[in-house]
Amino acid sequence: MLVASAGTAPAVAHSLKNLEGQLLKRERYVQIMGKKAPGFTLQDVNGKRISLSDFSGKVVVLNFVYTKCVDVCPLHSEAIASVQEAIMPTPMKDLVQFVSITTDPKHDTTAIMKTYGSIHGLNPVNWLFLTSGSDKPALTRELAGRYGLKFTQTKDGAQMHGVVTHLIDKSGNLRARYHGLKFNETNLIVHMNALGNDTH
Repeated sequence: MLVASAGTAPAVAHSLKNLEGQLLKRERYVQIMGKKAPGFTLQDVNGKRISLSDFSGKVVVLNFVYTKCVDVCPLHSEAIASVQEAIMPTPMKDLVQFVSITTDPKHDTTAIMKTYGSIHGLNPVNWLFLTSGSDKPALTRELAGRYGLKFTQTKDGAQMHGVVTHLIDKSGNLRARYHGLKFNETNLIVHMNALGNDTH
């Protein structure tokens, strides 16, 4: 019900700028941005090269995880899956691309990555898991740094990191960062919907 209503009123009744102003007041975990999203060319689980520019015309929901993470990464992936599930019965399904990028390409082989989505409820219809490949083990951590995140490798193979969901508009601009796991799912969906329907 919330998603259906989000498909009409906010995008029509308010400009995107006004909506983002309202989000700042009611969503304590959002950081409104306004810059070009760092580009990338990586590969999916089938070895196909994927660039951020390939999603021109779509809203991109982007996050960084690694499969050996036993605490926040699984929770983050499941939060993304919940948002994805909520929009699947709506026209937003075709307007939004979900992208997860591994920051541990050396360990996260394609075989491991292929099972990750189903374990955490992510639907491959509009979700991709990307890697730089094991021959470039630091590249995606460097990319995360360009998005404002640090994934610091520890001696035991774990990574110290923050949790951020990045929202990129149809023109490849980084529009918002949703911090942590306590953001309101409906606020993110309304924001996604407004970006998906923005014609400017």
